[in-house]
Amino acid sequence: MSQRKGVPAQWGSLVDEWRQLYRLGLDDVISGKRAWVTTDVIYREALDLLLKTYNWGSSFPPADRDELNDVWRHLRPWEDTVPGLTKLREKYTLSTLSNGSMSSVISIVKSGKLPFDCVLTADLVKSAKPDPKVYNLAVTSLGVASESILMVACHKYDLKAAKDQGFRVAFIPRPQEFGPHGKVDLSPEPYFDLMANSVIDLAGMLGAG
Repeated sequence: MSQRKGVPAQWGSLVDEWRQLYRLGLDDVISGKRAWVTTDVIYREALDLLLKTYNWGSSFPPADRDELNDVWRHLRPWEDTVPGLTKLREKYTLSTLSNGSMSSVISIVKSGKLPFDCVLTADLVKSAKPDPKVYNLAVTSLGVASESILMVACHKYDLKAAKDQGFRVAFIPRPQEFGPHGKVDLSPEPYFDLMANSVIDLAGMLGAG
């Protein structure tokens, strides 16, 4: 799109800035500084704020911004995700538990052909992780005790909050989450029940490989 518009956008660094602004917006919702809105709205507002900082930002009218915002609905899964989930699903019930909007997570699941049995997002309780009621959503929706749930994530704040709600937790580090130059905390923590190099590796640890 930047070529089409003839603007010198460096999308790698722009996406990093966009995600940072999104996180600030999400934190405002979590803290109660603003009323709950979907992550789609937060991403779109963050994009508007970001484009204001560039003199070429006005080249993108609302329709183009909506198109840009749609990229978050088409994220490609890590290469190990589908084969690893496929192995896990042979033995376990799989569910998402995302801060993403319901519509965006459904889109990601469908486009990525992710073999989940259930799609749960924080939309259903109009909140966001690490709010305890998001984790309780998994307990009530799946009909199992919290200690029977293994929360799998690459974000430590998510795993710590899940652990505090009685879940077991597994950490899968993603060194490239923020690109080749991004800084990611990959170190183990004492509260991890499991730490795996990939979803395939995790399936093997859980006897589903």
